[in-house]
Amino acid sequence: MIVYGKQIFLYILDRHPDIIKRFFFSKKIDEKLFKRVSKLGVKILNIDNKKAQSLARGGNHQGFLIEIEDFEFYDLKDVKDKDFIVVLYSITDVGNMGSIVRTAYALGADALVFCGVKNIKIESIIRTSSGAALDLPLIKYFNVYDLVNELKICGFEISVATLNGEDVRESRFGKKRVLILGSEGEGIPAKLEKKCDKRVKIVMERDFDSLNVSAAAAILCDRMR
Repeated sequence: MIVYGKQIFLYILDRHPDIIKRFFFSKKIDEKLFKRVSKLGVKILNIDNKKAQSLARGGNHQGFLIEIEDFEFYDLKDVKDKDFIVVLYSITDVGNMGSIVRTAYALGADALVFCGVKNIKIESIIRTSSGAALDLPLIKYFNVYDLVNELKICGFEISVATLNGEDVRESRFGKKRVLILGSEGEGIPAKLEKKCDKRVKIVMERDFDSLNVSAAAAILCDRMR
């Protein structure tokens, strides 16, 4: 798996050097950084920009690319004893997905579940989450209704973000809690809303219909922690 960009490069170098398989550089790096890289005993390859662009699939690599170990998703059973889980239902934009992973990790969520999505571009999510995807347990679970049933059996209180919910500022949440967020386009199906314990929303100060889902996730995660 190839990830790229200087920020994610430094994050992995600092926090997860054990998963690095190879370094690729298409530009000269400073001597101090090169010494750090060399000490790992990992293969270092100098490549031209054409090769770098190919490995990054046209992305902005900034001259820094790393091959890391294949990503392994967690299983739901691994997080059933946790307290706060965020569920993304049918959200497919990798920018939003990565941003929410980063927010969830920073604000104390114990795990995040991608639900209702068949193909997850985890390399892009690692990059857009600024590396947080490597530190927050991530799970794939396609059927959201089965997921809700499983979590309820484990004692979780399920809250869903909707436009017709109660003001999240006035809500109180159980110790074991789940936040479900839907895509901006499709939202949350009525059937799913009915299966949840609580509906919450962000009350606007001005007349505006909604926030970007990643911005909403940040506010709701902060209110629920």
